Amino acid sequence: MTMNAMSSAPPPSPPLLQVQGLRKHYGATTVVDGVSFDIAPGECLGVIGPNGAGKTTTIRMCLGLTVPDGGSVQFHPGGGAPALDMPRDALAIKAQLGVVTQFDTLDPDFTCLENLRVFGRYFGLQGAVMDERAPRLLEFAALTSKADAKPGELSGGMKRRLSLARALVNAPRLLLLDEPTTGLDPQARHLMWERLQRLLQQGTAILLTTHFMDEAERLCSRLLVLDHGQKIAEGRPRDLIAQHLERDVVEVYGQGALALAHDGALRALAARVEVSGETVFFYTQDARALLDALLLHPHLRTLHRPANLEDLFLKLTGRQIRAEG
Repeated sequence: MTMNAMSSAPPPSPPLLQVQGLRKHYGATTVVDGVSFDIAPGECLGVIGPNGAGKTTTIRMCLGLTVPDGGSVQFHPGGGAPALDMPRDALAIKAQLGVVTQFDTLDPDFTCLENLRVFGRYFGLQGAVMDERAPRLLEFAALTSKADAKPGELSGGMKRRLSLARALVNAPRLLLLDEPTTGLDPQARHLMWERLQRLLQQGTAILLTTHFMDEAERLCSRLLVLDHGQKIAEGRPRDLIAQHLERDVVEVYGQGALALAHDGALRALAARVEVSGETVFFYTQDARALLDALLLHPHLRTLHRPANLEDLFLKLTGRQIRAEG
């Protein structure tokens, strides 16, 4: 390749959402402390962390609901248009966002179809546009047969899918989802995941907060781990697991299991040993020798598995229960 050809290559496209150095203080308490991240079209970024880590405040600043004390939130509309700044350009940015909050905000007096039509009016969408769009959204949410039902007649999973359909009324380029499957049964969660995967394949970007590590691993291209208002890790789920954890985990539980946490011979076969409740966790790069040694304790139950995101979460943020907030 010639130098001229190399110099004529177009610069990389900016991310859809770009957050730099966000800070927020309430009195003497720092809630968000210099958090930065970005999201590209078709990417799902998961934000995880314990209660009080700063997740909700970060999302609120991205939505213009909370004014940051420092840092910036920029939305890049593309097509050569200049970047938009939150909260200065809040209306222009929100026109390209969809939001599903953790709690139900559907209007109980309207049917499913009416909830979509009324919400569309906030974006200037009505008439023939909504005649075409609303049935497609109900079909996407698997709610066509419930078009004339009111939210009170729907199951929890149906309400969440209706909330998702409503958030898509304005064909947003970025979805912000706060705990989208909380309270759902496994079947409803899997259906919600399938719909979100379809949106990602269509190029919609998603910013997701969740406490379900299987959800994060299934949906997220990258993860942002927050604790005490700071970013403590960021990367692809499998890369973070490989970077921070041993490959194998052996869980041991049953009468007398806790004594094994102090067994020098067993501890020598593991890189780390942790205790949670009545279970002992042995972390090791190769579990074969440890499993052989545990055969001397046939009265105990063991579970051998690969390290996962829950292990990562607990290693980075600790096993202590945090207060809400």
